[in-house]
Amino acid sequence: MSESNRLSGRIAIVTGGSQGIGKATALRFAREGAQVIVADVNADAGADTVDAITDAGGTAQFVACNVADRSSVDALMESTLEAFGTLDILVNNAGITRDATLKKMDPDDFRSVIEVNLEGVFHCTQAAYPHLSASEHGRVLNAASVVGLYGNFGQTNYVASKSGVIGMTRTWAREFGRDGITVNAVAPGFIETPMVDTVPEKVLNSLKEKTPLGRLGTAEDIANAYTFLASDEAAFITGAVLSVDGGLVM
Repeated sequence: MSESNRLSGRIAIVTGGSQGIGKATALRFAREGAQVIVADVNADAGADTVDAITDAGGTAQFVACNVADRSSVDALMESTLEAFGTLDILVNNAGITRDATLKKMDPDDFRSVIEVNLEGVFHCTQAAYPHLSASEHGRVLNAASVVGLYGNFGQTNYVASKSGVIGMTRTWAREFGRDGITVNAVAPGFIETPMVDTVPEKVLNSLKEKTPLGRLGTAEDIANAYTFLASDEAAFITGAVLSVDGGLVM
């Protein structure tokens, strides 16, 4: 299944790995030689991702995990160590949206997005840290967003969570550096994933017009960025927020 073996022999967890960017990243990592743990709340879709990897000759395992639940995250780490003995790469990709303007936002919807998108990144990274620090190739890769850089109408909760992820990324880059762990974030623009399926076509066309490259991104565009940041080629890059947005934010 290997393309270039950039991640040969490395063990990677991809949260939210059952669909969209997470699935594309899991598939790409496996093609690059990594053994992948697909962590998600959706067992059926997660199993499909694992099947796609194994059918192509890669190695993967599904672990059910709710990143907002610390006991579930701890169980994920235990399962990873039992199966593979180590951990090299953590991709904090799991995320949800519950959009509304501030005037109309349900406090429960605000809380749920923060719990998954922000607290989930905290739980996973804190639980993974001891294992990543024992690796010679420790990587933490966080899913930010361009909206975390400039805001977005109707997304108070999502923007707050992604802005927080950017702040944690830079803080952990400082804290983890002496342990040989790099910590970086990818800030996708508007990407063709199930998360944008509910966006009206008129709005999507407007976004394409505002993007210098004239299109929405693909999940593979983001997976490519994660692959680079996970590889030895990015060994001296940490604390970075890589915008992959077709030039939407400059």
